[in-house]
Amino acid sequence: MISDLKAAWTHASVGEIAAPVKNALVGGPFGSNLVSRDYASNGVPVIRGQNVGVGRWVDGEFAFVSDKKAEQLSPNTARPGDLIFTQRGTLGQVALVPSQPFDRYIVSQSQMKLTVDSSRVDATFLYYFFTSEEQQDYIRRNAIQTGVPHTNLDHLRKTPVLLPPLPEQRAIAHILGTLDDKIELNRRMNETLEAMARTLFKSWFVDFDPVRARAEGRDPGLPKKIADLFPDSFEGSELGEIPKGWEVGRLGDVAEHPRRSVQPTEIELSTPYIALEHMPRRCIALSEWGAADGLESNKFEFKRGEILFGKLRPYFHKVGVAPVDGVCSTDIVVVAPRERPWSGFVLGHVSSDAFVEHTNAGSTGTKMPRTSWGEMARYTVVIPPEAVAETFTMQIRSAVDRIIASIHESRNLGALRDTLLPKLICGDIRVTAR
Repeated sequence: MISDLKAAWTHASVGEIAAPVKNALVGGPFGSNLVSRDYASNGVPVIRGQNVGVGRWVDGEFAFVSDKKAEQLSPNTARPGDLIFTQRGTLGQVALVPSQPFDRYIVSQSQMKLTVDSSRVDATFLYYFFTSEEQQDYIRRNAIQTGVPHTNLDHLRKTPVLLPPLPEQRAIAHILGTLDDKIELNRRMNETLEAMARTLFKSWFVDFDPVRARAEGRDPGLPKKIADLFPDSFEGSELGEIPKGWEVGRLGDVAEHPRRSVQPTEIELSTPYIALEHMPRRCIALSEWGAADGLESNKFEFKRGEILFGKLRPYFHKVGVAPVDGVCSTDIVVVAPRERPWSGFVLGHVSSDAFVEHTNAGSTGTKMPRTSWGEMARYTVVIPPEAVAETFTMQIRSAVDRIIASIHESRNLGALRDTLLPKLICGDIRVTAR
């Protein structure tokens, strides 16, 4: 409950709020104690730079070390509820260690770990404290500038923090955490919706499951109206057996690259702008974009619902559905169906591993390999009758629409969080626990 209550806030240093236990504030293992040859395919995960800065939680693809190696590095262990700080690289990054799916982690050389004294500090509150713009500026301003800018344990230990009473810390953490919980729920829902759409695409257009079921006299598990769209036999082709009546073609038969080139002077400053750095890997949900203010070279226009494909280093697998109308870097290929009924079919292929592998194999350049629409358009596909493609599009349209809607909801929630955070952290807005 927001109120005008005045309570005593205290000043402390990070060192003073560390838990009174051994190794409460530690960095990663020294030098050769952890090197690439120590990594294994499974075991205890290692927190590296790429696992911090992607949200509240340590997340992403982990490297692992064996249980034996983890025991050797036990002083560098992080457990659920600990905070992780970047020591070198992107300074200011901070994350919480989640309670799942692992019960312990090893901190890499470029990270630092803090276990807080829970009788004085709420770890989630402290996470938000360190993500505030003022604190981010403090970290960067006080970084060691010799060589690559970096910080160290001594700097972190001396960093000042401002603490409201513990109940108020928890109330602040609850408010901000609730917003982030909803954003995280949206992200996970989008992952589920995308996986469902990908599974259905593979079943219909790669494995031909409905056709195979009908050919074998089995129930394809689809409504009769949809099942009857599929043939009950296969025929030979240059690709081997394909559903009878379907054709071997190219992606360019059903998709196009609308070249809407625009000059900077023709673009409104507030126009959404998407560059490669805004595009996540292996995820069609594009939740980040900037504004066209400051653009200095020509760009491509795109429309909401069109597909954006990162053509620079295509093996990065940056493919997504545009959630808004806007402009994008020329290192992104805009792909659209030639006819609306084919949109789901085109999206399924363009976002598939097989398609990305095709574009990567045909890319040119050694240091900065690029693909092109010409190479993309030559990709071989098995083309179904339009009625099948249209039915698939209808099946996944609600999923794609929901993904886009949740992106906008999460951006609004994020904007609200970012507005509240500095006011709550400094006490401009006061809260009390219920």
